[in-house]
Amino acid sequence: MAKPAVVVVGADKGGVGKTTVSRTLLDYFSANNVPTRAFDTESPRGTLRRFHPDITEIVDMTTTADQMKIFDTLNTVSPSVTVIDVRAGLLSPALASLRDIGFLDAAKAGQITFAVFHILGPSIASLEEIAETAGFMGGAKYFLVKNFINDTQFFQWDQATYNSYFHRIKDATELTIPKLNEMAYEQVEVSSVPFLKFVANKGINDDAANYSFVLRGYVRHWLANVWSEFDRIRLTDIVGSKPVTRNSEK
Repeated sequence: MAKPAVVVVGADKGGVGKTTVSRTLLDYFSANNVPTRAFDTESPRGTLRRFHPDITEIVDMTTTADQMKIFDTLNTVSPSVTVIDVRAGLLSPALASLRDIGFLDAAKAGQITFAVFHILGPSIASLEEIAETAGFMGGAKYFLVKNFINDTQFFQWDQATYNSYFHRIKDATELTIPKLNEMAYEQVEVSSVPFLKFVANKGINDDAANYSFVLRGYVRHWLANVWSEFDRIRLTDIVGSKPVTRNSEK
């Protein structure tokens, strides 16, 4: 069995679009034939699970029992990649829990592949989160994600301030999630399907749907740009899966 890989997506600030990024990751892994499972920590009512119900389980990551559901099964389940969508305000406490249970030490020892997608919003408060998470990043692939999905005006302050935060963590990599047309985004939300199914004009049960040709085009173009960022960081290599022919319309 391949070495397990855990991808944590989170932010301490709410409303920055972290679940949207988790959804793009699950679609990306699906298109690249990477077996993946997901945990939605927005308990008891999850958002990620609404879009990916077949592979997503809702958990309360603040409880020991649910932590065991995730981490005690890393070596016993067939999907080698686990995506954890951490609810707003829980990123720093979640990382502290991973330290306390010895997960971070296992990652440093090379027993587990660990990646963190830290979703940043348009305020200075999001940048200040970097200082909170810096101490947990040893052994992790750390990605600072500038997410334009909800806000076109981003990081409007002097470059020195911006650099002082982004350069605090050695080897941190910046990613950019572009803005998606508002009507297209809203239609996907209403449809409650993965972005891939929306593009392929499929409904919840893979039945033929009747989504707008125009809106599907916007989502297709946007998703391709997001995936180009994942390709740039060689995400499939990071999680230990060899690149394969991509299936763009599952």
